[in-house]
Amino acid sequence: MAPIVKVSNLDKYFSLLHVLKDVSIEIQPREVVCLIGRSGSGKSTLLRCINFLEDPSRGTIEVDGIQVQVKNGTTREHRPQIHEIRLKTGMVFQEFNLFPHMTVLENVIEGPVTVKGMNRQEAVALGEENLDSVGMLFKKDEYPNRLSGGQKQRVAIARALTMQPRVMLFDEPTSALDPELIGEVLNVMKKVAKDGMTMLVVTHEMGFAREVADRVLVMADGEIVEAAKPETLFSKPKDPRTKALIDRYRTGGG
Repeated sequence: MAPIVKVSNLDKYFSLLHVLKDVSIEIQPREVVCLIGRSGSGKSTLLRCINFLEDPSRGTIEVDGIQVQVKNGTTREHRPQIHEIRLKTGMVFQEFNLFPHMTVLENVIEGPVTVKGMNRQEAVALGEENLDSVGMLFKKDEYPNRLSGGQKQRVAIARALTMQPRVMLFDEPTSALDPELIGEVLNVMKKVAKDGMTMLVVTHEMGFAREVADRVLVMADGEIVEAAKPETLFSKPKDPRTKALIDRYRTGGG
């Protein structure tokens, strides 16, 4: 089976800072991959390069058959392909980025109506279905300032799903939440995974990675230093940086 996401020889520089160093990964359809590593290791930058919120310096990114090869840090000639890739990738951020002047339902249907040109009635039906799937349909007429952080993030997940993506990218989706709200968002993500969505998740939640991931990738200093099934990686890490990372979380070091 062909991978649905393929990243080949990806480099990213911020000025002289080499943030991603020859990164290559493949993700299969319906696979859940968790990306772990210390802050500053390049995890979020990799995610942002996959849907071109950041322009790679060089390398090749392919999502669901749409390929963009960057040679000199510019992507101007690839704008049609980048638009296609963005339509195929849903993104959930640390912050919720909901429009404060729109209701929950209006937030969820804005993308399908304005970006994809979906009929409003169809978008409403799809949006309500996805709000129901994350347990937020009862809040569809509320404004974001009336929601908890966990509720906002669940709406953000419903919003991404309503764009009908082929791949979901999660960038530390629980890091801005109070501890008591983290579980409700992780439970929604587990349901999305169980429903068969391909997911790449940057996370510090080791329990989630152990329980839900098909594979776990470890980043350090801009490189993938280890990749394995969670039961193998957490019990017998090979790279000393992986071992140090896991030991740190086991002892409550963040």
